[in-house]
Amino acid sequence: MNPNRDSQVLEFLRQQQVPYRLLLQQEAAVTIAAAAILRGVRPAQMVKCILLRDMRERYALACVPGDLSVDPKKVRSYLGWKRMTCATRDQVLQVTGYAVGAVPPLQLKTPMPILFDPKITQEPEITISSGHLYASIAMQVNDLVQLVQPSLISIHREPLFD
Repeated sequence: MNPNRDSQVLEFLRQQQVPYRLLLQQEAAVTIAAAAILRGVRPAQMVKCILLRDMRERYALACVPGDLSVDPKKVRSYLGWKRMTCATRDQVLQVTGYAVGAVPPLQLKTPMPILFDPKITQEPEITISSGHLYASIAMQVNDLVQLVQPSLISIHREPLFD
């Protein structure tokens, strides 16, 4: 697949006439720190999307800046669901249509609640996955929020030490 042309996310952005920059990578990154270096951005500018599921097989996409972690208890509390855990690799692909590490908050295969931590909006320009492990998308955060229409709720895990 060619990340320049084959991404349904890129096609969606073109249809919506949303400006973006495609950031191509020579290799797939396995950590946020590595991805930030490959993209030439700070981890705080990256939107990390974590698929969570509850005991009734309901799913939610929890999104935080790349330098933070998702607190499943906060997501569960907001949604009023029971125990939530991270989805498996197979579930991520089946439910979102994207591989782990390439999940954007747009064009998901399955409709579900999407939650953004408000700290995402502190960066004017952010990056999201394009649906490919070798490419990401830089865009204005306001455009992303407008397209996704997420619930804005504090869902990041508080650091143990300051």
